[in-house]
Amino acid sequence: NEDLDLNLSTYEHLGKSGMWATPLSEYGRIRRVALRRPAESFVGQARLDAEWKRLRYTARPDYAGAQAQYDRLVSALREQGSEIDFLPADPALTIDSLYVRDAAIVGPTGVILCNMGKPDRRGEPAVAGAAFRKLGLPIAGAIEGEGMLEGGDLVWFDDRTLAVGHTYRTNDEGIRQLRALVGPKVEVVVADMPHYRGRDDVFHLMSVLSPIDRDLALVYSPLMPIRFREWLIGRGMRLVEVPEGEFDSMGCNVLAIAPRRCLMPQGNPASREALR
Repeated sequence: NEDLDLNLSTYEHLGKSGMWATPLSEYGRIRRVALRRPAESFVGQARLDAEWKRLRYTARPDYAGAQAQYDRLVSALREQGSEIDFLPADPALTIDSLYVRDAAIVGPTGVILCNMGKPDRRGEPAVAGAAFRKLGLPIAGAIEGEGMLEGGDLVWFDDRTLAVGHTYRTNDEGIRQLRALVGPKVEVVVADMPHYRGRDDVFHLMSVLSPIDRDLALVYSPLMPIRFREWLIGRGMRLVEVPEGEFDSMGCNVLAIAPRRCLMPQGNPASREALR
């Protein structure tokens, strides 16, 4: 929406409900959400300066700008009635801990703790799990051992349908454990993602797919697996295309806070107009 065209460079969220009787999806009204503030993840400009190159950020983040943008994100969520749980800082975390969705996802019976494909982020799921237990939220289980799973590779279409991207951050063993944790009533559809820029790049299923409503999604088709794209169309989904010139500027990185009500990064006019 025009009044929600925020200048957001990053955002992450955990799940779409605080009640597990509520259907799961990526487009329902967000009733409860977990975030981690820049103060608990970035900490300050000195830490950003020390870590951003090692963690392969494409540019030096601006701490003051990140704080201001995050305040706007929080305000937009609160204005529509979302309850927000702020996750804590911890010595085991890096500046990547801003992206809380990757470390834990919501499943049919509670939170599923992931096992990060990026070694520097391996401490995040345990910190998240401790915070959720303190909040009284049920933990359904964790991805362990050789299994790798990151939340950016998971997309709930409804409470019986979960898509998962097979990427360099989510492997076969992680997907096997995920199937066991969500149970036999959930159809798990695997999207085999392309190599793209290689193992060191961050490329998730949600890098090319943002559900907007039950029958609508914003996509970047050039990097979508053919079989998975055809599966989406077979479900009756209308695909709104992000143009090539707006993929690198995160044109596909859109958050539905309610059906057909979105937050998106500023600076992607074609994608914004296509959604309208």
